Amino acid sequence: MVIDGVYYALALGAGGWLAAWLAGPAYGLPLWVLGAFCLYFFRDPEREIPEGDVVVSPADGRVLAVRPDGPGRARISVFMNVFDVHVNRAPIGGRITEVSYQKGRFLVASREQASTQNEQNLVVVEGGGSRVEFRQIAGLIARRIVCYKKAGDEVARGERVGLIKFGSRVDLWLGPEWSVEVKEGDRVKAGSSVLARKR
Repeated sequence: MVIDGVYYALALGAGGWLAAWLAGPAYGLPLWVLGAFCLYFFRDPEREIPEGDVVVSPADGRVLAVRPDGPGRARISVFMNVFDVHVNRAPIGGRITEVSYQKGRFLVASREQASTQNEQNLVVVEGGGSRVEFRQIAGLIARRIVCYKKAGDEVARGERVGLIKFGSRVDLWLGPEWSVEVKEGDRVKAGSSVLARKR
């Protein structure tokens, strides 16, 4: 579990006890329910990382779009709702060459405009002769992007790199050396679902 979930749950639980003491148990119940949801939301299950020349999903959720994006490039967008695991993982192993935060709007993350207009954090990983970019993108409810890594860090495929709190999306860009293996509507899991294979 991500430690943030424990902090939120403790704060909400304490608020619930205070409300119950001052006004009765019925007033504390909503805060206790929210605290329990935070423990669920910030879960961080272990994942089996596949071997081979593959790109794994950086996020849990539903594949929102698979689209060409420039000569030989493809963009894969994964939408996370509030019930998905929100820990993000490295799509390939290698060296992080760029981490760049960009302020922006908080449009509904499933909208196409969110890919370019919303607040986001770009992470570029280079390894095995490939350069893969992914963006952690904030949404209407998700207002906090967390990235544990910085430029120069080495990461393994499927390694935890950050999270986005309370629902959003992750966009991934691949070069022509990759053959996309997913389609719109597919459900994927961070670190374990294969999005593309080396040609």
